[in-house]
Amino acid sequence: MRTPSKLSLAITATILTGMFAAGTTAASGHGRSASNASIAAAEAWAFPVFPPPPDPHAPKPNPDSVLHVTGSTVTYTQAEFSDTNPDWFPEDHPPVPHIVADGRKPARACAECHTISGAGVPATATLDSLPKAYIRAQLAAFQAGERGMGGPATVHDMVDEARALSPADAQQAIDYFSATQFVPRVRVIEAAMVPKTHWKFFVRVPDTDGAREPIGDRIIETPVDFRDYSHADGHVSYIAYVPPGSIAHGASIANKGAGAAAACESCHGAHLEGSNMPGIGVVPPLAGRSPTYIARELILFHLDRRTDPAAAPMRVEAAQLTVPEMVAVAAYAASVRPESARPRVNAASRAWVRQHVVQ
Repeated sequence: MRTPSKLSLAITATILTGMFAAGTTAASGHGRSASNASIAAAEAWAFPVFPPPPDPHAPKPNPDSVLHVTGSTVTYTQAEFSDTNPDWFPEDHPPVPHIVADGRKPARACAECHTISGAGVPATATLDSLPKAYIRAQLAAFQAGERGMGGPATVHDMVDEARALSPADAQQAIDYFSATQFVPRVRVIEAAMVPKTHWKFFVRVPDTDGAREPIGDRIIETPVDFRDYSHADGHVSYIAYVPPGSIAHGASIANKGAGAAAACESCHGAHLEGSNMPGIGVVPPLAGRSPTYIARELILFHLDRRTDPAAAPMRVEAAQLTVPEMVAVAAYAASVRPESARPRVNAASRAWVRQHVVQ
């Protein structure tokens, strides 16, 4: 992630790197499952537009301008920023491996899409604190063509990326990201009316006219500060609007299941912080992570676009869920604050909520 134009290219390399586990065992049957029409409608808000639409009003970058992000003392000129993956908060993480910061041809730098700390953005996986075995398994699935081959255009490059990694670089990246601290960066807000938004560089941003619209069966996740987002700031906070009642509904599904779908907590743990289950393996954490990303993965499981053997239980699970149930589960998971992390919701986030949320 560098300038917005390079951001647009970079995110294509690692969109949808996995977070969901080979999850839970459920009974068969599709009577309650999402319809093709509802899935197609969900893809419109869950999957970034590719290629990203150009901004005819965007000013031409000045290579000598000095860039900042909120809360950081680090600065880059526009020219420096365009030629590197910025490290705005070097105190946040261990020493960065070369493959993460700079890449090693033909493999690109992990930071281009996942940010230098692994925080990622809603269009890419948050890698912070994921178990080593889980990251390794997902890379293997991409290498085998069991992920990324049947999904949207924005995911295809991850197959090439995973295959381009040397074993040594892959291990360094796995060790690094598993050691970075996960900090929740999203605030989930239930609202019947939400800002009207559009896709801009792989994230939804409010329209400039301030128009509002009914939320329907959607998740609308948007950065509090788009400038910081476009500068690849791993500290940027997000607001995720969800339909009223979603969090409580999702908590019920997570705890008790829904129809033939088993409870999420039966594999992902009582606080959705992940687990290691006999016969299944590593089940990744969901708590506090992007609800848009979680919903998108549920859609991919539902559509059988994740074909590795470890994903089979989740394909069964997702097949039982309707789109409103997927939204509810994702909203609840994002709202949970894991015991191992503390939310990063700064003053800018609170001010943005006061300005945009109508109770």
